[in-house]
Amino acid sequence: MTTLDDAPRGLPRTRDNALLAEAGTGTRVEFRHVVKDFGATRVLHGIDLDIQPGEFVSLLGPSGCGKTTALRVLAGLEQASGGSVLLGGQDVSGIPTNKRDIGMVFQAYSLFPHLRVVDNTAFGLRRRGVGRAAATKRAGDALDLVGLGHLADRFPHQLSGGQQQRVALARALVTEPRVLLLDEPLSALDAKVRVQLRDEIRRIQLRLGTTTVFVTHDQEEALAVSDRIAVMNAGRIEQIGSPEQLYLEPATPAVAAFVGLSSVVPASVAGSIATVLGIELPVVGEAPQGEGEAFIRPENVRLGGPIEAVVQESTFLGSLRRTLVRTATGAQLWLQHSASERLAFDERVSVRIDPVPVVVRPLR
Repeated sequence: MTTLDDAPRGLPRTRDNALLAEAGTGTRVEFRHVVKDFGATRVLHGIDLDIQPGEFVSLLGPSGCGKTTALRVLAGLEQASGGSVLLGGQDVSGIPTNKRDIGMVFQAYSLFPHLRVVDNTAFGLRRRGVGRAAATKRAGDALDLVGLGHLADRFPHQLSGGQQQRVALARALVTEPRVLLLDEPLSALDAKVRVQLRDEIRRIQLRLGTTTVFVTHDQEEALAVSDRIAVMNAGRIEQIGSPEQLYLEPATPAVAAFVGLSSVVPASVAGSIATVLGIELPVVGEAPQGEGEAFIRPENVRLGGPIEAVVQESTFLGSLRRTLVRTATGAQLWLQHSASERLAFDERVSVRIDPVPVVVRPLR
């Protein structure tokens, strides 16, 4: 349950906080044709990815696509079967995890139940030989950064899930890692806390300038926080780009299907033009000729036009409504429209499709 204590208590001034005072520009991360096999099964098929210093990059994709494996290879928790991983231009393929100067946060909080919050946070520093007083001071700075300085003397069982994950984040940041790795860190939290912590992670990352790699299956999370997103599918990167590029200009059917909501409707392609429900639309990239399926975004379908349809359902979303209609051919289209335009089930309407480029895949 979300509580008032889940909300952070503000961020400290730079001159009072060593982590902020020493914030840098981040470290470049490179995957160079990284391959990973588990026995006879190949799970990464030559990953190439160049992450610039200070960037926040998400690895986005469905379960089993290889995103967590890629992160574990970067962390040194798995050894690549081929290719190389570079941090700051140095090949770290043979360097163990504890020598890579990486901070990690996972879905499980993994806090020590017998240690106070401040001692959990300082644990990595103490393991590195930092004295107790200095480690406690820096742990306090890290807890201030995540808004939990006032809870430093509590134990993990006295915290909410969101607070425990903030402690895990502080523990990862306190060592001032060159790279921060986040593996589905929000998926165990309830919806409201998840959004709060998602936004807090991004604000902190921007202030520190730490290069960050974020693994998630949640497209909303990735779209909200990322500088760039690498969409993964079956062990390959389908497309790398800004959130806007991936949503507005998906390069492949897999990206169009996974990022954002789309209607999938029959299409006939000739040259670079797809005919969709009698309307000619330009095609993105090299489209398969002949019969296929086009991906149409809800915001590109509007009320009023040549396509006759019947309302199947309509959902109120505040200032907008999202409505599903069925055309005479049986195709279904999602559209977004003003909430003031109320549509009833089985009501007859007419719609049109904006003349924007569409992604088309061959018939399965």
